[in-house]
Amino acid sequence: MTLVALYLALLLGGVACFVLYYLAQYRIARLLRDRHPQQWKIIAEPEQGQASALRTWVRLQQVLRTAQPRLPELLQDAAITRWYRVWRVGLWLAWLCWFAALFLQWRAR
Repeated sequence: MTLVALYLALLLGGVACFVLYYLAQYRIARLLRDRHPQQWKIIAEPEQGQASALRTWVRLQQVLRTAQPRLPELLQDAAITRWYRVWRVGLWLAWLCWFAALFLQWRAR
């Protein structure tokens, strides 16, 4: 019975981490829009073509995933840095929880 509870907790933890991952992206975008409009303008307005929500999301992903320099360190904004850390760790934790749940399921057979 405790393995079933652990399995369900891992599944729910994975879902929660995925939701937190996407929430962190939203919060980073919102904080950039509000506190750093010039930097947001670089992300939101493409050089060519028309802006769309999908294009903006893809460009935000590119900015967040760049290796050097990190966006929050450049902006020196504590709130963006916090949400950036949640964004970086959230996806890894989600997959870790789901793989652990799959391992428990596999071991139960």
